[in-house]
Amino acid sequence: MNESGQVTLRIEAGVASVIFDRPQARNAMTWAMYEQLMAICRQLKDDSKVRVVTFRGAGGEAFVAGTDIAQFQNFGSGAKGGEDGVAYERQIDACMELLGSLPMPTLAVVEGWCVGGGVAIATGCDFRIATPSAKFGVPIAKTLGNCLSVSNLARLSAAFGMQRVKRMLLLAEMINADEALACGYLQEVSAPAELDAAVARLTGRLVALAPVTQRVSKEGLRRLTVHELPEGEDLVRAAYGSADFREGVSAFVEKRPPNWKGQ
Repeated sequence: MNESGQVTLRIEAGVASVIFDRPQARNAMTWAMYEQLMAICRQLKDDSKVRVVTFRGAGGEAFVAGTDIAQFQNFGSGAKGGEDGVAYERQIDACMELLGSLPMPTLAVVEGWCVGGGVAIATGCDFRIATPSAKFGVPIAKTLGNCLSVSNLARLSAAFGMQRVKRMLLLAEMINADEALACGYLQEVSAPAELDAAVARLTGRLVALAPVTQRVSKEGLRRLTVHELPEGEDLVRAAYGSADFREGVSAFVEKRPPNWKGQ
């Protein structure tokens, strides 16, 4: 078993299948996995034979359970931690930009947990199908004490609605599959035994339609979502440079509740 995980790609009959393969850690993303995802997106962007891309987590328990938190132990403190946070969020933004700019329709297939970076990846896709057990959230107010970039906030707000994103971030609430379906975030909720068939139906519909229309329409919508976003790196520096963030990381690794000080 590859402890650091991997992101794999398979292409068959015009459909590319991307798998986040680290089931022993609920597919939590390592730095290497983010790099692999970006390389796959670069490869797919110029492949005109690929008509649809699906993204799915291995193991059936999670799509992606965020970024592997142990990696944040290497971040500095104070101003150094703030700059480390800015660099990290820039890297995540670059990854989400590559994913969101894929010219063909994309589909996230969500089983179980879809948390933090997993929600960002799923939200970067055009469509989402989930099982009834799926849970969506960014509970960093309860775990890490860090924050999201402004561009990720914009994508989440466009997909879920502002008030649900406030519940995710300020209350650390998880959104279940029924609510995600009701608000339009999900295309469909499917029983696990019927999930593969549901994915095949939707990819079949997408493959049959005009690729140029799909390409220019999704690019136009992407531009509307991220057009003229305000500067937000000062907020990232404040969160990642805080003592609370260092406490959140330590508490998570030590498997104890964090002791927030607001500093």
